[in-house]
Amino acid sequence: MKTIHTDCLVLGAGLAGSAYALHAARAGRTVELLSLAEPLQANSDWAQGGIIYDTAPDPHSLREDIMEASDGTANPAAINQLAEEGPAAVKELLLDDLNIGFDRGTAGELELAREGGHHERRIIHTKDTTGHSILSAIATKVDATPGITRRSGFVAVDLLTLSHNSTNPQDRYEPLTCFGCYALDTATGEVVAFVARKTVLATGGLGGIFQHTTNQPGSVGHGVAMAYRVGARLIDLEYVQFHPTVFFKKGAQPFLITEALRGEGAVLVDGHGRRFMDGVHPLGSLAPRDVVSRAVQHHLAASGELCAYLDLSALKPDFIRSRFPAIYERCLAHGVDITLEPIPVVPAAHFSCGGVHTDLAGRTNVRHLNAIGETACTGLHGANRLASTSLLECLVAAKAAARADLAELAKDRFPAPTACEWLSPAKIADPLLIRQDLQQIRQTMWNYAGIIRSPRRLARARRILLELREDIQAFYRDCRPTRDLIELRNAIQTALLVVHAAALNPVSKGCHYIAGGD
Repeated sequence: MKTIHTDCLVLGAGLAGSAYALHAARAGRTVELLSLAEPLQANSDWAQGGIIYDTAPDPHSLREDIMEASDGTANPAAINQLAEEGPAAVKELLLDDLNIGFDRGTAGELELAREGGHHERRIIHTKDTTGHSILSAIATKVDATPGITRRSGFVAVDLLTLSHNSTNPQDRYEPLTCFGCYALDTATGEVVAFVARKTVLATGGLGGIFQHTTNQPGSVGHGVAMAYRVGARLIDLEYVQFHPTVFFKKGAQPFLITEALRGEGAVLVDGHGRRFMDGVHPLGSLAPRDVVSRAVQHHLAASGELCAYLDLSALKPDFIRSRFPAIYERCLAHGVDITLEPIPVVPAAHFSCGGVHTDLAGRTNVRHLNAIGETACTGLHGANRLASTSLLECLVAAKAAARADLAELAKDRFPAPTACEWLSPAKIADPLLIRQDLQQIRQTMWNYAGIIRSPRRLARARRILLELREDIQAFYRDCRPTRDLIELRNAIQTALLVVHAAALNPVSKGCHYIAGGD
């Protein structure tokens, strides 16, 4: 078995993982940066709306908006960290270092947009492709930075811990400690051991366990499942946010329709053009995402309509084409001219507010194992995430985690253990069965653990998933690992964790909504 040694092992090359890699490498540390696919195939790349850049001397309003969107459940310490450290993180990396071409006014000032849940304009953007602009720039910087080795097409299989994967028998008595991971090189089929002094989970979200999602393929909670298997603490997994406006047309691939459209004056309407959000929330169509998603779901259930619509008639056609060119072109490719007609939309799984529990420096309860970005949970989002906080959270968390790790690496002489040899079975799993099982997970989660839940629905989901897990575990034990099989194994584990968390929480808060009755 091939073994690769490094100071810092980062699993996931989205914005959080890439930013961490830059901070660590610039301090002279070696970094292995692993990702499932190519650099831009990450959820960060699909972020449309923008990133918060609130430079007010006292960002009191931002703090209030985050707390209000969370239904009063967010962690005040995490909110303070984001509000206080966010502006500097954006300025240092995005404005000064990467020189991202954010949209500006005629006098050169940054244009500020508003999205759902925000009471002020404080979001900077590059048209409607902000995530792509940021991730493509940081990917280029990563590839030009000495000390970082990027490895695309590597799928983490399991984390290495002293108690389970070290060849030294005495290591079983050490505190719970991570020293890297096993990862599958999908190009060769070989499992490689990456031995690291610091391991960082930045694997993104878990929307892929649901039938309808805005997430990139493969987003099934890889980091959450791997962390669970080694004893890391998980919190708030019941809080899965559904985005209320995802393009809907039979036969078309769904895609996100940014909240920034509603921030500029678009409103949600039914099939007859009637606005249905005004009586639901004081902010109307700009209410927090959990409120809007439930309202859309209730409307569809009551009316029998297949979708709601986003009415852009208050926006001038030239403004739509210049401010939202990517959405305009993509909708047009599916036969919808958004300057002339409304956009058909439905909700879809979008963001996990919970995850691997960490402190404000990204540390988990497992020594030398960190988590950042959507994989992690500091309590920043509570029961529901405020729009455009995710990219900012990636920057702040990456910087804080790298700062803490670099300080520890300077004094900690943690030895490099030898990983146990990996033995792979010869049998190949039937890909048809893998696809069928994954589809069953997604349908079960959507139907019984989606936007609106009940005790009976969650109990049914758990029964189905527990039985399915038995089959999948047999698959995994008997077959050679592949990307699809690893994804299936992590998907069933993550799905069960979400259902378990939801069943334990009888209180409707934010995006965890329990319907009356059973």
